[in-house]
Amino acid sequence: MYLGDPAPGKEKMSTPAIEIQNITVRFQGKCVRQNFSMQVNPGEKVVLDGRSGIGKSTILRCLMGFVAPETGTVRINGQALTPESIWTLRTQMAYVPQEVDLGSGQLRQWIEAPFAFKVNSHNRKNLDRLPKLFDRFLLSADLLDSDVSKLSGGEKQRMAIISAILLDRKIILLDEPTSAMDRFAGKAVLDFLRSIPDSTILAISHDQAVLDLADRIVNVS
Repeated sequence: MYLGDPAPGKEKMSTPAIEIQNITVRFQGKCVRQNFSMQVNPGEKVVLDGRSGIGKSTILRCLMGFVAPETGTVRINGQALTPESIWTLRTQMAYVPQEVDLGSGQLRQWIEAPFAFKVNSHNRKNLDRLPKLFDRFLLSADLLDSDVSKLSGGEKQRMAIISAILLDRKIILLDEPTSAMDRFAGKAVLDFLRSIPDSTILAISHDQAVLDLADRIVNVS
């Protein structure tokens, strides 16, 4: 089945940023999703809506290669997701789960660590944007010297999204991205995401503010 039409003005994109064709996923012997298809064009903001437990998070995990579909195909920017391509394709995406685990240690070290890898080193200059992003996301600069274990759930969610932006991930997958934020922090984050038209966003949310961000809402039933 095909779910949802492309947003107006984006239906003529030749290569979808995300393309899922007839995937069936089983987890612990249970069929979580069957014959599911959808696509998201570059720059689209799409939200998956539907009741809890229906497999929305599994769809995001399939895109990252954390879960392998039993049948069907996943393509990112036209390239099939396979064991051979997975590491390359992951450099084009960022995944922010509902409960963000930043590990341990100082926040400054956590935010800088990915840039030590060769694949990300060319984006190291983006760290200069950190003060402005902290301001936009209503975060205190003092947090950089804090242990990540001291951060609230909402602060962790915002830091994970900031990391995706600094790493210049053009596809951002968000699972209930504002669930731990107050409405002021949530609005600040969503206003920023709305302001970056070249980023493709696929989110899961029941938050009306996130639904309002969407070019298109796909109901997963």
